[in-house]
Amino acid sequence: MRRGEGARERAPRARDLGWDETLYEEEGESGSAGTGERAGGTVPRARRAGGGSGDGGDGGGRQSRRRGGAPRRRARKAGKRRILRWVAITLSLLILGTAGAGYLYYEHLNGNLRGGSRAGGDSGVKKAEPNALGDTPLNILLIGSDSRADDKNVALGGGKNERDRKPLADVQMLFHVSADRKNASITSIPRDTVVPIPKCQDGQTTYPATTTRPINETLSRGGPGCTLTTWEKLTGVYIDHWMMVDFAGVVSMADEVGGVPVCVKTGVWDKSTARQKGGSGLKLPQGTTEVKGEQALQWLRTRHAFGSDQNRAKAQHMYMNGMMKQLQAQNAWTDTGRLMGLAETATTALQVSDEIKSVKKLFDLSMQLKNVKLDRLTTATVPTAPYPGNPDAWLQLVPSAADKMWSMLRDDVALDKNGDPAGGRKPTASTKPAATAEAPGDFKVTVVNGTAGDGEAPTEGRAGTIAEKLRGKGFTQAESSRDAQPRKDSVVFYPKDAGDQGKANALSVAHAFGLPDAAVRSDAKAEGFTLVVGADWREGSTYKKPQVAAGDLPEGADDKTTCMDVYSVYRWDGKS
Repeated sequence: MRRGEGARERAPRARDLGWDETLYEEEGESGSAGTGERAGGTVPRARRAGGGSGDGGDGGGRQSRRRGGAPRRRARKAGKRRILRWVAITLSLLILGTAGAGYLYYEHLNGNLRGGSRAGGDSGVKKAEPNALGDTPLNILLIGSDSRADDKNVALGGGKNERDRKPLADVQMLFHVSADRKNASITSIPRDTVVPIPKCQDGQTTYPATTTRPINETLSRGGPGCTLTTWEKLTGVYIDHWMMVDFAGVVSMADEVGGVPVCVKTGVWDKSTARQKGGSGLKLPQGTTEVKGEQALQWLRTRHAFGSDQNRAKAQHMYMNGMMKQLQAQNAWTDTGRLMGLAETATTALQVSDEIKSVKKLFDLSMQLKNVKLDRLTTATVPTAPYPGNPDAWLQLVPSAADKMWSMLRDDVALDKNGDPAGGRKPTASTKPAATAEAPGDFKVTVVNGTAGDGEAPTEGRAGTIAEKLRGKGFTQAESSRDAQPRKDSVVFYPKDAGDQGKANALSVAHAFGLPDAAVRSDAKAEGFTLVVGADWREGSTYKKPQVAAGDLPEGADDKTTCMDVYSVYRWDGKS
């Protein structure tokens, strides 16, 4: 379009829409021309803008203003209305434009995300009952993959001949956030720990259960879903989601955070030695250093210089604590620019379980963490001992220590001592059921032996013994099942569609033995009332679960440290 063309054609259309030419004039500058009409010798705005008058001087303009009077005031009001209308339309266009760009960016971020099935098998573990406020704990399994499937990961981790090898889950941490969102914990199992791995599926491939392989192999036996199912089966804790990151993802996230403080008591260089080939390449001076990028990955992968897998977990926890501190200091949950940078990086770096594969769901998830104070974030590693079948390379859990930690997580007992001294979950809403239980003899109860849930041999005849006790308490239709259902914790299931009445009946069964209300669970697949006698109730006719105080971790589990020891061979003087 040439200069000057179209101006006269646009004006009528602008007037039709109420966007008059006076929108561009300064208030009070014109008289009747404020209506947009080119009449009575009024001066075209283009000429007035240069200070000229309609007849080549400014007399015409002054005469027009002297004659203004009431028309001038009316024009001003009309002009103001039009200005307000213009502002409103302009803002609307800006909002729509921004919303359009925001939508496109939102879809871009969603497109970055990669997902996968939440579970790789059936663990039999159900989500915890909500507390009196309707809240449940949040559990997320964090997985670090050693995949070499692309050039970036090979460059960072070596092993170019391992491109086709299925990845291993070298880092596994259970991130637990309490139902009241006031405390959190990160619990690790060393990667070479042998645990029972259940049957898992990955697409059309089925992997049989095994009891003789380390937990890091779960990722190659059915993907992250299998790792989650293994943790659920092992702990009895329902895990809501998983998140997985590879070498390249760790580097990009570390760069985005901008440096995380870590500390070593002496200089460290995790290099190859005559006795131990490999090493992460980590090279840091004594004291505190903010690591990011590839150096952060080296810190997280260092094992030999820190002496063991357990100590590597301790170093990883130091990094996690430092990252949380950095994010809180950066106002990462409230600073829009910060959130956008994190979102862009995180959606590219992370793979997540399908039910949280959207930016909104990840954002909602992150908002549940913003109120957890750093002094209420506990890091812990489950105590281990050498595995008899391969004591030089593999580990096994210390049963008593592991069981205690799993119990604390299942019951939402804080792993720190900085909160409510009583610890544990608040009484659930079921303490006052919405319905009254039917007479004990009016409904059938099936008792199942689940005492093998801790990996030990079951207590023979346990289901029959408890069924007999139930009949003696008036539950005349109680009977035992020949089928076993190994569980760590004792529970009473009732059909979900039975509603409040079913819950009231199930509570009456639980109360008959002193089981807590939290042991009562609804189950969409349940056909009747089932009492599973778990490994936590191997003997006695009354359930007597030991009460665990907040922060009462087994010896050696709490691994928070301010500075890492360095194994002598890998100490560095900062010079060579």
